[in-house]
Amino acid sequence: MNSNLLGKSPLFPLPKAVLFADVVAGLSVASILLPEAVAYAAIAHLTIQHAITAVLVGLLTYAWLGGSQFAIVAPTSSAAALMAAVVLSLHPVDVSAAANLGFALVILTGIVLLAVSKAGLGRLSAFVSRPVLHGFSFALAITIITKQLPIILGIPVHAPDPLRIIIELAKHAQEYSLWSTVMGCGALMLLWVLKRWPAIPGAFVVLLLGISLSNVVNLANLQVEIVGAVLIKPPSLSLPQLPLEKWLQLAEVACGLMVIIVAESWGSIRSISLNHGNVVEPNRELFALGTANFISGLLQGMPVGAGFSASTANEQAGAQSKWAGAIAASLLLLMVIFGQGYMALIPEPIVAAAVINALSHALNPKSLLHLWRINRDQYLALAAIIAVLAFGVLHGMLIGVGLSLAAAIRAFSQPMVRELAELDQSRDYVDRANHPNALPHPNLLILRPDEPLFFANVEGIVTEIHRCLALGNAAETLIISLEQSTNIDSTTAECLIELADDLKRQNKRLLLARVKDPIRQLLLELAAVHFQDKLFWSVADAVLDAQKNTPSNRYDYYV
Repeated sequence: MNSNLLGKSPLFPLPKAVLFADVVAGLSVASILLPEAVAYAAIAHLTIQHAITAVLVGLLTYAWLGGSQFAIVAPTSSAAALMAAVVLSLHPVDVSAAANLGFALVILTGIVLLAVSKAGLGRLSAFVSRPVLHGFSFALAITIITKQLPIILGIPVHAPDPLRIIIELAKHAQEYSLWSTVMGCGALMLLWVLKRWPAIPGAFVVLLLGISLSNVVNLANLQVEIVGAVLIKPPSLSLPQLPLEKWLQLAEVACGLMVIIVAESWGSIRSISLNHGNVVEPNRELFALGTANFISGLLQGMPVGAGFSASTANEQAGAQSKWAGAIAASLLLLMVIFGQGYMALIPEPIVAAAVINALSHALNPKSLLHLWRINRDQYLALAAIIAVLAFGVLHGMLIGVGLSLAAAIRAFSQPMVRELAELDQSRDYVDRANHPNALPHPNLLILRPDEPLFFANVEGIVTEIHRCLALGNAAETLIISLEQSTNIDSTTAECLIELADDLKRQNKRLLLARVKDPIRQLLLELAAVHFQDKLFWSVADAVLDAQKNTPSNRYDYYV
């Protein structure tokens, strides 16, 4: 009998050792997600019910559809903050209208994610550069943490940005609540101390201590706010009743929330998977995230993504399969069902402390300082920080995405063409500028564009090629290596045909090397007269043909 079967539980198709590890990891994750749900609900201006719904939907949906054994899909601080910013920008008339706008945004974000995954565009998140994401996360952490300070200090402040919040706090220093401040600062200190022992769920421990204190002391007499009555009930599927114009307005910004979720989630999933030698498929991950957000929105839940802190906690707790997420959902549901009365006793300063603790890692300037040390993209990150702090989370995020796209367009619009030469008669052709001992062939010019050719850069590259030809005017044959291009569009094909025409008028030949099959088929279909017998698999083959057929080279070749 198979020994593996003997070690399996009759309820779960996993060996008992794996199941036990997943139960331990699930308990650890559930103890983290509960205080995070309380904290992120506060960030999104929603009730705990909506955060819990999102956690359960995210965990179960990803366990069903996702590909990573470690990823934990639940509400994240950045998605919660962006959701709140979008809703407030639409000026809802009351709390109910604001909630409906938020749920509609989550539904639309899920639809966009599903559409992107089905179109096979999962890697488009790479167009949001990491420096911009680092800057956005840093400024977002500053914004959210600053908004928690009035809660800890026990005074109401309604300033719109971090700077004015700090100014208001300074003006009303004499109104601080002593016990609220002591409780919030004490919770922060305990959370930071407990970080020394990763196995201890610090946020959960602090939450339990706060509930215990609230149960024996009347915190209202000490000017300490508590969460208040929490009613958790089974969610129901429903579509928010909004006018068409509101749906259209939300659709415009759903792409922005999608970008943040994808960039944050894919970064977490990919980095953890690489650590374990696992391969994850981006379009599958986007499909799982899209489904989770779509269902979460229909059930009146928050947006969800694969947060780095929860996913890392799952990995470090020893998760062995995706069952860890499903087990975490089950344990969390039990906590909620039997602990509603206790959740109402949670002190608000402890919730604020949990938010600050959850975001403290984003305040680490290490990644930003690294950009200054290597002198690359530091101003891009700085611009993203300034945009979020100056214009708010929503507009700052849109500016950050715009900066990323502008940087990508700028890179593509600066064509780089390298001249190749043969290295020591080896038939290996390398960049002549970096290999001075590589020698060119007489009457030949070999060039290689250093990026794939497409409509946005091909004209600039052709201009650069003409410039190189003018410098080497003795060249009778031009060889272009297309090793960077796997396919070409119609604009690129037309430009190559025009280049061949121009060279033919100058009595020069154009040969293309390292031509992939799709390019070969297209060029022969469009202009066989120019490219028949002039497309080669390697640069060496193209050089050999040039030496045979270029008039001034024929004598040297046969000698």
